[in-house]
Amino acid sequence: MAKFLKGNDLNAELEKIFESAESNIILISPYIKLHDRYKSSLLTKLQNDKLEITVLFGKNEDDLSKSMKQEDFDFFKQFPNIEILFEKRLHAKYYANESKAILTSMNLYGFSQNNNIEAGILMEETLTGRSKLDDECWEYFSTVLNQAELLFEKRPVYEKKNILSFTKYVTSEIETDKLSDFFNNKSYNKVFKKSVQKNQIKNTKTNNDNKDIGYCIRTGIEIPFNTEKPMHYEAFKSWNKYKDPNYSEKYCHFSGELSNGETSVSKPILKKNWNKAKEKFNL
Repeated sequence: MAKFLKGNDLNAELEKIFESAESNIILISPYIKLHDRYKSSLLTKLQNDKLEITVLFGKNEDDLSKSMKQEDFDFFKQFPNIEILFEKRLHAKYYANESKAILTSMNLYGFSQNNNIEAGILMEETLTGRSKLDDECWEYFSTVLNQAELLFEKRPVYEKKNILSFTKYVTSEIETDKLSDFFNNKSYNKVFKKSVQKNQIKNTKTNNDNKDIGYCIRTGIEIPFNTEKPMHYEAFKSWNKYKDPNYSEKYCHFSGELSNGETSVSKPILKKNWNKAKEKFNL
């Protein structure tokens, strides 16, 4: 059975897809910024480890945060059984659970739901089974999902409860996570850019006084002095793969001289230079 939807009816049916889901929720939208009403509906499923949630978003390959904000990723990753995928060519919007689906023009984006003229088709399983349209949509989007890049995956872990093979949910484990690295790097890059801009303005006002200059502890190049961010962004990306704060680096953040492995992210300044650094930067 197919039904045409528009306006509030479209929003209401999408909520029902979330609320009535028992085993699957599929969210396919190029842009995702969840409306509070949808967050509330999804949160009713937070304790259901049997419910598998699949999220596919797209566009903005060079900056994923333009298609999905970190706050929405943080919201999704708390669910016990979820995968998040990316397809740069995605333009279609499709939302489904195990018994109904909506093919629509509407992104899963608060502004779209509140302001745009949107429409969609609801496909719902009946006593006689699924419609041909529903089957064709699902077959197509299954192929799209299979070809998309997996960015995050979290799966439930069970233990055998008794000899009858009943299982008990124990916890959920993250098996794939590329999004956390992206957002961590994104956050560092923002801080780095702001620090550079601030330093450039300060240097202009003080006739190029170099008192705020530091050195990357991995490459030795000049960067703004900041003991919490003692690396150039490109060096940080390399360090961030393993995130070892005690890994030996090559240079002193204060002086730029070779440190012979005596500096690290946790200790970016050579001991012999610490008092000078404290005095100069009021540490």
